[in-house]
Amino acid sequence: MAILKRRSSAGFTLVELLVVIAIIGVLVGLLLPAVQAAREAARRMSCSNNFKQLGLALHNYHSAFQQLTQQGGGSGQPTTSALLTNRERLSAMVGLTPFIEQQAVWEQISNPYRGSGGTDWPPMGPATYNANYEPWRTQIPTLLCPSDTAPLGTVAFGQLNYGFSFGDSFWNCNNTRNNAGNPLNIGQHRGFFKDRFVTRFRDVLDGLSNTIAMAEIQRSNGSRELAGDVLVRNGSGNTMRNDPKTEILEFARDPERPLFYRPDVTLAVNTSGQGNRFRGSNWAQGEPMMTGVGQTFPPNSVNAVRGNGDANGPGGVFSAGSRHQGGCHVLMGDGAVKFITDSIDTGNTNLGPIGTTAPGAPPAGSASNYGVWGAAGSVKARETSTLDQ
Repeated sequence: MAILKRRSSAGFTLVELLVVIAIIGVLVGLLLPAVQAAREAARRMSCSNNFKQLGLALHNYHSAFQQLTQQGGGSGQPTTSALLTNRERLSAMVGLTPFIEQQAVWEQISNPYRGSGGTDWPPMGPATYNANYEPWRTQIPTLLCPSDTAPLGTVAFGQLNYGFSFGDSFWNCNNTRNNAGNPLNIGQHRGFFKDRFVTRFRDVLDGLSNTIAMAEIQRSNGSRELAGDVLVRNGSGNTMRNDPKTEILEFARDPERPLFYRPDVTLAVNTSGQGNRFRGSNWAQGEPMMTGVGQTFPPNSVNAVRGNGDANGPGGVFSAGSRHQGGCHVLMGDGAVKFITDSIDTGNTNLGPIGTTAPGAPPAGSASNYGVWGAAGSVKARETSTLDQ
């Protein structure tokens, strides 16, 4: 009679299971940074493609109208009704909407528009801070960098991550023309775009391939980061302009957390009961705080507005910035997109006066105080420094 023997099934011991789990953990730990890097590379490429689309839009607009879309344009004057006109404060992005496949948005803005509440709005809309006007609330996907994860629901307006360059100027807002329309201090407005002035490619004497047309903007995530929020600096604009390193950078920056503002300084987002005053917070608003970029401080540095935090405060510093590691994209006048590191040459370590009327600042047409970065922002100084790094 045969004796049946029970065969024991082979299995893993507890030690073997722990070894396998440890090996898997090590592999995941090695793989995760590579996956994250690949995802960021994809987001960075997507951001670059957005900029290329904007570059094509700028060139197509110029081909159609023989000029660039105006930063600080629109209907009315700064002193006219904020309901019947936009007070000539539209950003250059408004004119680009039909050239970035946003014809429907442009049709709403450029024609009389009846809102969802039955309000009749004039062509070109009311003031851009009027959140009751639906087009100003429209979020355009092309205007957002996929790496910038700052929430969109903090303001009622459509936001953006791509700003228009005004060069190495301090007096960058409401200062090229006064309310009567007369030119003011035009010599110190050295950038690709000039507030309330029409500009053309022929104005760029340094060459389109050597001059920055646009640069990235980092939006605020509410954590008081230098690059996303804006310092309110009361007092004399001349003081800020003449010694920006001391009066802006060193005044604002937290010595223990150099990428953040000191906890005791006032930010524009907290003034006048409004929460929409930060970088990129309104794509239709022509004020540099929202849609402008200068070339004084390096990318991902401090932003500051003179006065009480109003978006059209006379003068300020508004830096480029992004959430890409180590720098940001810029769009050159010829349509090329370049990545600029935070360590780009910005001139001497003292960061001399901004603008052409400050004591010691260069007169109109002279070289920039801000090294390669400032030279790339100015259009008429005959500076041909390259941004290739």
